[in-house]
Amino acid sequence: MKKVISLATVFVLCLTALTAFAGCSGSKEVDLKTVLSDINSQYSLSLKELSDVNDLKKYYSIDTEDVKQFAAEINSDSNSRVEIVLVEAVDADAATRVNEALSKTYTSIVTQYSGYNAEKLPMVEACKVTQDGNYVTMIVADQGPEILETFYGYIK
Repeated sequence: MKKVISLATVFVLCLTALTAFAGCSGSKEVDLKTVLSDINSQYSLSLKELSDVNDLKKYYSIDTEDVKQFAAEINSDSNSRVEIVLVEAVDADAATRVNEALSKTYTSIVTQYSGYNAEKLPMVEACKVTQDGNYVTMIVADQGPEILETFYGYIK
């Protein structure tokens, strides 16, 4: 009887530990379209929505099979380019591929600004592509770092 109680106690402790580790993943489930809508309201943005997952393929070379959900809006005016792309990938490998695709786009934006719009280059360089778990973002905007912090408030 003592062995059964000991085994049951060990099982409960292991189950508790696994539950605790699962809760420490750093990210939670959020609706990215709601997050972007809130960001638009908070930062007074007026951008063109990319509503079809195929737009991610067209603009960013992101494989649609890698995307669980996304929200993206752009203003590709070369004098004042603004892009906010929020993606939740289907798994960690997909998130890495999404990160790579968005990083290529970001590098292209930096190159464009360094050659044609140098006065805005510091704004672009203050922005970045980030990955947190399966969430990947590319935020290029005047208030990019603040928008990123707002995003983190939703997923953490």
